[in-house]
Amino acid sequence: MVTPERGAAAPAKAPFDLAYAASALIDGMGTIVGWTAAAEHLLGYPSAEALHRPATLLLASPGQAAEAVELAAQWRDHDIWGGLVAARHRDGRRIEVGLRVSALTAPDGQERWLVSAIDLARTPSWAVSSAILEAFLTRSPIGMAVLSPDLRYVWLNDTLEHFGGVPRERRIGMRLADALPGMDTGALEDIMRQVLLTGEPAIDHEFQGWTLASPYRERSFSTSFYRMDDAEGRAMAVCYMAMDVTDRWRARGRLALLNEAGACIGSTLDVTRTAQELADVSVPRLADFVTVDLLEPVLRGGEPPSGGGLDGVPLCRAGMRSVHPGTPESIVVPGERINAGDTSPHVRCMTTGRSEVEGDIAIDRASWLTDDPARAAKIREFGMRSAMWVPLRARGAVLGVVTFIRHRRPDPFEQDDLLLAEELVARAAVCVDNARRWTREHEAALTLQRSLLPQTLPGGMALEVASRYLPTDIQDGVGGDWFDVIPLSGARIALVVGDVVGHGLTAAATMGRLRTAVHTLADMDLPPDELLAHLDDLIMRLTEEENADPSVAATVTGATCLYAVYDPVTRRLTMARAGHPPPAVVDPGGRVTFAELPAGPPLGLGAMPFESAELELAEGSIIALYTDGLIETFGEDVDVGLDRLARALAHPELPLQDLCSGVLERLLPGPPADDVALLVARTHALAADRFAAWDLPVDPAVVSEARALACRQLADWGLEELRTTTELVVSELVTNAIRHASGPIRLRMIRQSVLICEVYDGSNTVPRLRHARTTDEGGRGLFLVAQLTRRWGTRYTADGKLIWAEQEIPDTPRP
Repeated sequence: MVTPERGAAAPAKAPFDLAYAASALIDGMGTIVGWTAAAEHLLGYPSAEALHRPATLLLASPGQAAEAVELAAQWRDHDIWGGLVAARHRDGRRIEVGLRVSALTAPDGQERWLVSAIDLARTPSWAVSSAILEAFLTRSPIGMAVLSPDLRYVWLNDTLEHFGGVPRERRIGMRLADALPGMDTGALEDIMRQVLLTGEPAIDHEFQGWTLASPYRERSFSTSFYRMDDAEGRAMAVCYMAMDVTDRWRARGRLALLNEAGACIGSTLDVTRTAQELADVSVPRLADFVTVDLLEPVLRGGEPPSGGGLDGVPLCRAGMRSVHPGTPESIVVPGERINAGDTSPHVRCMTTGRSEVEGDIAIDRASWLTDDPARAAKIREFGMRSAMWVPLRARGAVLGVVTFIRHRRPDPFEQDDLLLAEELVARAAVCVDNARRWTREHEAALTLQRSLLPQTLPGGMALEVASRYLPTDIQDGVGGDWFDVIPLSGARIALVVGDVVGHGLTAAATMGRLRTAVHTLADMDLPPDELLAHLDDLIMRLTEEENADPSVAATVTGATCLYAVYDPVTRRLTMARAGHPPPAVVDPGGRVTFAELPAGPPLGLGAMPFESAELELAEGSIIALYTDGLIETFGEDVDVGLDRLARALAHPELPLQDLCSGVLERLLPGPPADDVALLVARTHALAADRFAAWDLPVDPAVVSEARALACRQLADWGLEELRTTTELVVSELVTNAIRHASGPIRLRMIRQSVLICEVYDGSNTVPRLRHARTTDEGGRGLFLVAQLTRRWGTRYTADGKLIWAEQEIPDTPRP
């Protein structure tokens, strides 16, 4: 007997305390061989009349012989047995007794049973009438049981017997753990002990488990416990009631799963990530193994097949999850095509648009597995029992199929499971389709931006150039950052970097327009400050044109730009900026400075004028142009980003590609919050033997001398085959300067990838190409120059102008 816990009332003579029960000893032949005074008091037989008589004497009816045989068989099958039996008093009265039988072994090896009995009807504390007991036993929808203070079954009704699937005869006198094997009964016993100790009832304790009545379906029960006291307030038993709330529990679980799916699925605009989120949220709460297979065009962001035709469109694995680490049930890896024949459930449900369920996968009868031995082998290996195939559809188009499989859980899929799976897949399908559409738009924007950015960076002999462009993360899309390297006349190179406000196709298109405008203005050989002024005027006109669409105007107004021109002959860098971060300059020793350059207003504001600045660079210096996404970090001052950039650039000995990579690794350890453009150039000075210059007087007679100087230089360079054309070009350009301009005059020749001839004069007259008439004696000079050279043009300086012309050098490919 369990000793009462501290604070509990002593259960003296409690009706279910067998220490105070009537006892008898029965041998293997069913004969009474022992009799107590309590037994005489209960049944009225003195020991002289009871001993050595058959135990059937005590049964309520002589016709209960069959029942006696059954009882004896149960006694032999169990070391301890308990139950309710109708006994007969000596005076003929029927007595309902609670019986407990324990097997004994006598010294002679003979069978013995110790039988203890309690008179339920005459116990004062037991106030339940037989009619009420009968109602509880047969008609109550709530399972009920009474347990003794040592937590052994004393009584239970039919409903509780049905819940557990264990017969009443096997429960009476037994503990919960003994009567309900396989269930976690420890928590229930702890609650009952607490109820016996405190007298406080425990209400609506819910637990789940597998019972013998439902071995293939987990069930949920709501249980309540209260203590039964005698007339003196002492604990005599604990009663518990149980309700089957499986449907409520499953409905609550389905709602919770749907809520979780709504929060988890579609967290990104990535197709494969969305598919994986669907698999993750479904395992293990709905299935043990889930695969999400998408049509290949959908996986790549393309359009699903129209008209429902799936012929020739492969399925690819987009996501999968299993209760086993590594998902060993799968025969393919994510991104790989799967083998799905026309007769397979995968294709059938996509074609018909209806889900399919197999409560029991019969490999031998599944014709679709005949041509798929690998899948059949996995089904056998893992004992896959039940499966569902649900088409993934959105906006009337089929995107793929989701497969749910159970092999660890014994219960097969039911109709409620299918409804839940269809709801999950329907929600995920919308997210997959949104991600697919966004992916297509994102790729289109990236393609547009890549096509608008330079495909090559022609630094020539003046610069060694490297670049990096990182689009912002997938949530924000493509932006308007851009860079360019533009060859100019006189072997000069222009470096440009800019940033358009916003993201997406509109920003990328605006960037393309600005880049084209910069190219056009650069071909006019404008100084950096004038070029930005013209670009500012252009953007203000664009803003006026785009007033009908504020989103377009917003991407134009506020754009920033930095334009720099490097001359390898003078090693001078001339630059101007419009609201853009200043360039970084690294000298050959590794010292990093940021050019002191007037900031200028962003483009499109039309406020302050732009100003240029000029630096003379040592050969081997590094110029770094970048956008603000590289140095601006949320919550940090811009100066912190500039300091990090300076430390990352202080390695001029590195190859430029390695230097670019190092800068990005140091300043961007994660995905950038904004687009990033980085343009890095190492300067080279043009060697002295690559150019020659001569000052000429303003005298028509000097034209022949200019031709002779040019011919001697060509001979030094080994370019005599260009002599005829060069003589004509020099003669026309010098003659034009003498005739229309004012002194001084300077002739300069540069040998780079092309041969450049330049004539400088101190005037600002505008040379104009004329198409002379047949009768005209002159006016054909510049026309001939344009016909015989690669290109020509005019460049204005602070104190004059310069006319130049370029010729192809033999065996030198065009850039």
